[in-house]
Order: sequence, then structure tokens, then C-alpha cells
Amino acid sequence: MQTAVRQHARSWRAAIRGWPVWELPRWISGFVLAVIAADVAAIGVAATFITFRPGNVVLFLFMIAFGAVSIELARRQGEPAGYIQITYSVWNLAIAILLPPLYALLAPIFSQVLIQWRVRRGLVYRRSFSAAAVGLSYGAASVVFHAILPGIGWRVPGLGTHALAWVLLVVVCGVVQWAVNSALVVTAVRGAEPTASVRQMIFNREGLFNDLAELCTAVVFAFIAASDAMLVTVTLPFVILLQRSGRHAELTHASRIDAKTGLLNAVTWQREAAVQVTRAVRTHTPLAVAMLDLDHFKVVNDTHGHLTGDLALAAVADALRSGLRDYDVAGRFGGEEFAILLPQTDHGEAIHIAERLREQVAALTIPVRGDSAEGHPLRLTVSIGIAALNGSRRDLDDLLAAADHALYQAKESGRNMVCVVSDTSAAGHQAPRSAGEGEL
Repeated sequence: MQTAVRQHARSWRAAIRGWPVWELPRWISGFVLAVIAADVAAIGVAATFITFRPGNVVLFLFMIAFGAVSIELARRQGEPAGYIQITYSVWNLAIAILLPPLYALLAPIFSQVLIQWRVRRGLVYRRSFSAAAVGLSYGAASVVFHAILPGIGWRVPGLGTHALAWVLLVVVCGVVQWAVNSALVVTAVRGAEPTASVRQMIFNREGLFNDLAELCTAVVFAFIAASDAMLVTVTLPFVILLQRSGRHAELTHASRIDAKTGLLNAVTWQREAAVQVTRAVRTHTPLAVAMLDLDHFKVVNDTHGHLTGDLALAAVADALRSGLRDYDVAGRFGGEEFAILLPQTDHGEAIHIAERLREQVAALTIPVRGDSAEGHPLRLTVSIGIAALNGSRRDLDDLLAAADHALYQAKESGRNMVCVVSDTSAAGHQAPRSAGEGEL
């Protein structure tokens, strides 16, 4: 008997050691498990302070059913291939306001289980973390609301000044939920991917607009549900429209981004760069453009395959993101060529930035996939050509042509170097200037 128990315990320990969560950096796996444990603990504490009422349970199940309908509609619209905007706040904020905090903590668990089952299967620890993060955020919103307005009476909005105060408090609770959830998710994402931009994840214009629209819809929904729960049936079409607007924003974002690198694609980069060049000319501020090309990249694809080539492109893109300033604009121009816009930058400063990027790419070690790997990681070098805005180059086409000429000079001069085209005389004669390794 004891032998069977020990074997069972060993099998459990082996299964736990095999969880994918342990593949994350140690502190990130600890953070993920801590958030999940905090959610479980919060559920346990909230359960001790609740008196179950049949009316509350029915209202909770009613709201969960509406959430299930929205998830099913998202699945039928063919959205599982990408990020799915399920509009949690439309349903969960009302639960947090109208019911005790325990229900707000439990609601995301049902949603995540349904998504896992019906929409898209994912790693269990990720689903658990998502449910915990969302649950803790709505639990915090529920605690804030019930702490400020205890009792049942104030949960009904009423009319006039009473209703205005109620709505403002619900908005505050929605903001609390957004802040808590964003903090937990950003911490996890930045830990797993240090190059991820918080501004792009949270503070981008499209994302903030969608969050605001979602919050406003959730507040209206909570107001209607608080007045008469049966009236929420008429809000479902509006939630469907909100889902579709979120899908539109996702598609708009995808149309701007190169899928292999996550940088801007060529069309979007040229459009945004043209605007900034025009602004720089009008305001007489410095600006430079750099063209970057991977050396001997065709050999990489031919020798190691396109999967390794894609890994190399993604690694170079990560190096660009980490080596550039927040206001620089990088894009994939095609194949193994990248374009970089450097606002507020003269040709001297552009050389320093380009040299830093060249060194960062040269320091990369890229794992090789396929039969030709032989256990040796891939090393890359890049050639970079720079052109700065001046009297003879006053639009994007001129800058790109000059930067491309400088890139050609860098290739011809031996690769793995930076060349810049600058005016060296009053007549505007252009001469290449190269900055080799350790030389500026």
C-alpha cells in the first residue's frame, strides 16, 4: 500500500515538473502562480462573507449566459485565429456592481473555460492566469463599489443627481478594474518578453479608444441591469457591434504590421515617414533615414532553411526595437532589408545610433533549425546606409535614394559597416563616409 502511495506521489511530482509554466523565467513563473494563488485565496475569503440568495444566483447565471452567447457569436464569426475581443467588462462590470465580490471573482473562470472549450485551446497556465487577473481586477472594482455604497439601495441608480453619482462611481470602478488588470498583464508580458512596448500594448490610440468604448457600454449595461435585469436582452446587439469594432481594430492593426517581424510594413512605414519628413522640412528640424540590410542572408535561407531565416528576421527586429528610441520608426522594407526613420537626428548622431544597432545585431546568437544545425548558433552582420535631411534632400524619396546609395557603398566596402552620405561642399557633392567597427 505504501509503495503504491509513493509511486502515485512520484508520478504527481513528475507531472507537476512537466508543466509548461516552468519553462518561463523563474520570477515570471512565480508571478503567474502567485496571481493564481491570490485569486483562489480571494475567492475563499469572499465566500466567507457572503450569504447566498436565490435572486443573486439567478442574476449571476443570467449574466454568465449572456457572456456565453457573446463568446459563441465570436466563434461563429471566425475570430479564433487571432485575438478575440470578448468584451468582458460589458458583462462582468455589471456582476461586480450588482452582486457581492465573490461573483465578480468567479465570473471570469466560466468565461475562460468556455473559451478553452469552444473557441481556442491554449496553455492551461495562461488561461488560469487570465481568469485570475480578470477576476482580481473585477473583484477590486466590486470591493470599491460596495465599500463606498454599502447595502442594496444604492445599487439601484434611481433618477437625477442620485443616478449621476451612481454612474460616476461605476465609471471609477471600471477604471480601477482596467488599471489592476493592465498592471498584472503588463508585468507578465514584459517579464516574458522584455522588448515588449507598454505604450503599444496599452497606451496606443486604437486600444485606448476601444477600452473607452467598452467601458461606456459596460456602464450603460450596468445601469440598465440595475434598473431591470430583464431589459439587458435588448443590449445584446450593441455588444455584438462592439465586438465587431474590436475585430475591425485588430484587422486595421494587422494591415499595418509585417507578420514576421512585428515592425511596420513597407507601405505603412513610407506613409508615416513621409509625414514626419514633411514636418521636419517645415519646422527646420534635423532628420535622418537609415537603410539596413542583412549580409549574405540568401546563404542563411539556402543553407539552414526559411524557418531559421524567419527566426533571424525576428531577432533583428527585436534588436532594432531595443536599440532605437521611442520616437524612432522602424519598418521591414522587403526581404532582408529594413528602413529606420530617425527624427530630431543629424547625420553624426545617426552614425552613433546605426553603429549601436550594427553591434547589437552582430552580438545576436540565433538557434538554427533543421538537419544542418550541427549545434552551432547562427551569427549575423548588417550593412547600414544613412542619409540626413539637408538643402538638397527635402523629401522622403530623396532620402531613401541617398540612404540606399550609402548602403550600396557599405556592401561594396566589405559589409558589416555603416556608411553615411553627406554634403562635403557648397555645390552639394555627395561622398560616402564609412564607419567601420570601432571607428567613427
